Amino acid sequence: MSRFRTRTRPPVALALPALLAVAFLLLPLIGILTRTQWSELGEHLTSPGVVEALRLSAVVSLWALGLSLVLGVPLAWLLARVPFKGKALVRSLVLLPMVLPPTVGGVALLLGFGRRGLLGPWLEGTFGITLPFHTSGAVVAATFVAMPFLVISLEGALGGLKQSYEETAASLGASPVRVFFTVTLPMVAPGLIAGAALTWARALGEFGATITFAGNLPGTTQTLPLQVYLLLQDQPEAATSVSLLLLAVAMGVLIALRGRWTGTPADRKAAELPPVAEEPAPTAAAEPSAPAKPAEPAEPAEPTAPDASGAAPRDGGRWPLHATVTGFNRLTLDAEPGTTIAVVGENGAGKTTLLRALLGLTPRAHAELRLGDTDVTALPPHKRQVAWVPQDGALFPHLSALANTAYGLRARRVPRAEARARAQAWLDRLGVGHLAHRKPAQLSGGQAQRVALARALAARPRLLLLDEPLAALDQTTRARVRHTLRTHLAEFGGVCLIVTHDPVEAVSLADRVLVLADGQTLQDAPPVEVTRHPRSPWVARMLGRNAWQGTASEGGLALASGGRLVLAEELPDGVPALAIIAPEAVSVHRERPAGSPRNVWPGTVREITALGSRLRVLIGSAEAPDLVAEITPDAAAELGLADGVRVWTSVKATEITLVRL
Repeated sequence: MSRFRTRTRPPVALALPALLAVAFLLLPLIGILTRTQWSELGEHLTSPGVVEALRLSAVVSLWALGLSLVLGVPLAWLLARVPFKGKALVRSLVLLPMVLPPTVGGVALLLGFGRRGLLGPWLEGTFGITLPFHTSGAVVAATFVAMPFLVISLEGALGGLKQSYEETAASLGASPVRVFFTVTLPMVAPGLIAGAALTWARALGEFGATITFAGNLPGTTQTLPLQVYLLLQDQPEAATSVSLLLLAVAMGVLIALRGRWTGTPADRKAAELPPVAEEPAPTAAAEPSAPAKPAEPAEPAEPTAPDASGAAPRDGGRWPLHATVTGFNRLTLDAEPGTTIAVVGENGAGKTTLLRALLGLTPRAHAELRLGDTDVTALPPHKRQVAWVPQDGALFPHLSALANTAYGLRARRVPRAEARARAQAWLDRLGVGHLAHRKPAQLSGGQAQRVALARALAARPRLLLLDEPLAALDQTTRARVRHTLRTHLAEFGGVCLIVTHDPVEAVSLADRVLVLADGQTLQDAPPVEVTRHPRSPWVARMLGRNAWQGTASEGGLALASGGRLVLAEELPDGVPALAIIAPEAVSVHRERPAGSPRNVWPGTVREITALGSRLRVLIGSAEAPDLVAEITPDAAAELGLADGVRVWTSVKATEITLVRL
């Protein structure tokens, strides 16, 4: 897209008021600049009263900033992350000081913390603390009016941060506090810095609440804005000079922020190095069975490595799965160690909800989960040893590939040197060891997915959950990563669940295919069985087959959408069934065919798409459901097929497979 934009002449009815607004805001600032006695500026700013007020303002504003950080950061996190009753009221209380007249805020502080206020007598009697007419009172007043800027800015940043980063960190074994300090805060640093800068600038310029609550005592509560107020009475030129100083500070803060009011997290661009191109598919030398594997010293000891509690695993590094899920999902899942299960189903079938229930991250469904000899149902997500790789990988952008991979090990208190060595070994095994010091923004899509997989496997989970791990990759990269994933899942000692919409992934990676519909198990069988006898029209279509649902009647199938299908196989009348028709079993003709086919329908070509060396033709008919046929390009050219062309289709009764529902 061109970076040049078309210039549009604004209408006068809008441009004129806008210019007046700019002039209205700019004129007072110009007044300060023109009335400043520049020759006496230094003398005014270095006078003893101004210097003392400046020192006191710096002390008060920095203490107010510190207090705002201690109280405001947790409050912002609470508002952004925790649903609770009364949240709107709490947010209104946070915003109230921003719209409340400062003097009214000062009166409120007096009635709350003054000597005759609600809390003041207790503070004075118990701790000997008197806030009014004391520097601490000026700090409280400044914090009261300035902290909302920090809370609102940081809440906006937290709201823009995808929770998948924090959830992934928890699945790697990091406690909520560790997640907050190692993932959340670094990623919302722009919002935190912006909020802190605004808070400090607002505290530095606070006047009304301070003079009302803390008074105007030189050296004690007389901050720079109060000094300006006093100078206006006797030395207006000096007041103008001090006002210029405060104006310069405020403008400096705004220019430094450059409009980053909410500090929404942005993808950090790699400044040092360009993204690395995807390397060729892994060769045998890179695979675990190759001679290179013995060079990984940490791996042979993995089966007896300590778990999160520091004790050696009691089940020899092999963890069968048993889960009973209730709520939106209602199913029981059992699997032996080393089993890979592909979870498929339509949108809304409950695939991601199932994964999140196993992680303990959703109220929609509850999983009674046993991994090996351990019942982890009551454990929080970071103690379950269930690793999750979301669709986007959720690599922490502020950490290198090596630090990302070592994150789960460090969260489980593995020493730093050992964690980095084991992380490097996993990166080497997945063919991205040479990229260990790259940030995620410097990795291609396939490389990032390998790092995400290495990070999950390095944490030594007992259950591995992959949510469409290859969906965002192009076909070439997807094939490479699928090859790597298949190799390493074969060595995994736990159970792996992969949510996918790709039939190739379901067939090539999984030992079983779990088909979900409305949160329940529709089919759970080996890929070959699901391919031959899919029990869901959606799964059949995902596998590239035509699937027509109906009811057996008089040697045929009465279709649910109307029409009738003649079958070679007979079912008792009234039995619901699914007719599976392979695309290559569908014949396409320009004239009505004669001969043996007993199922013949007229139709119109709706779409032609290429599939490898063949073409898939979608044909619509008023007498039967839409039908997909697979033919060669030569046959399509001979028939003269194109969108809108009238054709006839036929299917032999012996080419139809029936699946009882």
